Formats: sequence, C-alpha cells, structure tokens
Amino acid sequence: QGSELSGWAMGRWTYEGIDLNHNFADLNTALWDAEDNDLVPHEFPNHYLPIPEYYTFANATVAPETRAVIEWMQRYPFVLSANLHGGELVVTYPFDMTRTYWKAQELTPTADDGVFRWLATVYATSNLAMASEERRLCHYDDFTRFGNIINGANWHTVPGSMNDFSYLHTNCFEITVELSCDKFPHASELPAEWENNRESLLLYMEQVHRGIKGVVRDGDTEQGIANAVISVDGINHDVRT
Repeated sequence: QGSELSGWAMGRWTYEGIDLNHNFADLNTALWDAEDNDLVPHEFPNHYLPIPEYYTFANATVAPETRAVIEWMQRYPFVLSANLHGGELVVTYPFDMTRTYWKAQELTPTADDGVFRWLATVYATSNLAMASEERRLCHYDDFTRFGNIINGANWHTVPGSMNDFSYLHTNCFEITVELSCDKFPHASELPAEWENNRESLLLYMEQVHRGIKGVVRDGDTEQGIANAVISVDGINHDVRT
C-alpha cells in the first residue's frame, strides 16, 4: 500500500491477534527477582534460563510462529542475530524490558552492555541513512544524539521480546534494527533501502568473529566437552559450549 495509506499498526498482529514482538517468555522478571535475593548464580542461573511452565501449556497465548522460532533457536547454537523492523532509524540492544516494572522507559543494561553497544554501533555507523549528515528525523525522537543506538528499555519497554529471550535462554546476542523511517516503502524504493543496509548487514555478520573462540576439551581424552560453562570475571552472564 505504501507509506501514505498504512498506519504503524498495519500487519503488527497475527490472525490470532498476537503481537509476535511481545510473545516470547518473560525470563527477565525471574532473573531480576533472583538477583534481588542474592541467588545468582549459585542457586539461580545467570544464563540458559529455563522457560516457565505456564508458557508451555497448550492453552498459553503463544503463537505457533513463536513456538517454531524457539524450537529453531534451541536446535542450533546461534551466537549472533538481529531482528529487523521498520518505521524508525535506530539500532536497539537489550534489555528491552524495564527492570522497574511500572516504568515505560528506563536504562536497563545487560551484563554484556559493552558488547551490545559495540554491535549496535557497528550497524548504525555503517548504515548510509543513519550516518548521513543530511538525514531527517523520522518522527519525534532524535536518535542522532546517541549515535543512532539506544538501550531498548530506555526507548520503550517491551516485555517478552526476542532480544531478551535470546540473551537469557541461549548463547545468542541479538539486537533490533529499525531499518527505515518508512515502514511500508514502495517497490520502487526498495533498491535504495537495500543499499542503505547492505554494508551494515555484512559488517554486522562479520562481528561473529570477534572475541575468544575455541574448543573446550577433556585434558585426558582430548574429546570436546559439551555444555561446559564458561565464566568471565566481572560479567555475570555465562555461556556454554
């Protein structure tokens, strides 16, 4: 339909009336409650958080698309991902949900905030539209003041986001990319949108090679060890092989 005839809510909900962007299990609340009670990580994990039982019930308000994506995430050991949105020019990073439950906006960083800020910055600084000195504001928010990146919860709270779920339930670090001011570009505008994002997507994928990589092996047999927990001093979020 093009941007002139479509509101922001067009296509947001599934046929069943579910907003997929808020449909993942809320793992944040359980983690933060455990942190407040000094249970992390000796009694409550700081990573690979289990999915709450209520979320697995057949009558739970969980879209089949969401369940399929979760099964996919559990089947493959992804470590880097992004979900792509439209209607704004900014890159957001977890957490997406405010720690103070009644606040609509609140800076809520993860234990890996430095890494997430780097990942978001890599995309934002190589995106032609975001990096342009002549860019206009999409709406009311001036994200250029922050380098076109923002902590998701500091923009608006999103309980049950895929970003937060990825970080807390798997090894995967995920950001959200708001690709374009125009949520519904015309077909004729798609080549320009692609050029704006092509290099950003490639550079972002290349970040998978940053950091430490290798194989955790048994000292005697030299066999790889599955599900070995790797902890980094000062970062209260472990990963697993």
